Amino acid sequence: MVPTNELCTSEEDLQGQIQAQGPVEVQLLGAEAEDASTPLASFPPVSSSSAAVVVEILFKQALYVMTTELLEFLLLKYRTKEPVFQAEMLNSVLRDNQANFPVVFRKATQCLQLVFGLDVKEVDHREHIYVMVPTLGLTLNEMQRDGQSMPKAGLLLTALSKIVLAGGRIREEKIWGVLSRMGIFAGIEHCIYGEPKELLTQVWVQAGYLQYRQVPYSHPARYEFLWGPRAYAETSKQQVKDYLRRVNRRGPRFFPP
Repeated sequence: MVPTNELCTSEEDLQGQIQAQGPVEVQLLGAEAEDASTPLASFPPVSSSSAAVVVEILFKQALYVMTTELLEFLLLKYRTKEPVFQAEMLNSVLRDNQANFPVVFRKATQCLQLVFGLDVKEVDHREHIYVMVPTLGLTLNEMQRDGQSMPKAGLLLTALSKIVLAGGRIREEKIWGVLSRMGIFAGIEHCIYGEPKELLTQVWVQAGYLQYRQVPYSHPARYEFLWGPRAYAETSKQQVKDYLRRVNRRGPRFFPP
């Protein structure tokens, strides 16, 4: 994992950092990433159906590479505070693969939202110009927008969402259970988020996004997370529920009122 004080400053460095995302990247760019990485030698060169499988794997692999490249491009634009032109994405990133732009753009923007807490908003429908804005209005990324560190609001969104789904508070061990399945562990430096426990229990508590307190009458001491006052000021639990419905494509009955 890349320490936060060594986060990339060039496109080449950023590419290496994106490729180091591991389980988070697979989760958010799609399960096809795992299929795409399967060695072709493992497929028997027999029937036409086997050939079709190989073609499908190659296509998924190509989409995965294009999506990663576009994601790198969008992150660099965010860090330099530049608008994003569709023409530039087509000509500079996809080049000979422009027919795949709709699906590649969709996957890259989904990853931006879920991992980094950034929404891509079209501000000029005629020229197809985009800017990146905070998901659900959270200003965390703007606070940390120094041109060096990676945007981290995706992790905060995960924590706030889990608190909502748990009924307003969630035990610390449950949060780490969720995050561990995303390749994020307490005390271990993450390539995007740095040291996650410090963020969750100190930095975002001090910023007012989270409350971190001892569970009453717990012996030995156990801790839980709740929303902080700044989270209430910048978004709402209903907005988070709506966001989760969009992400999960599930009906409203999945979420408590």
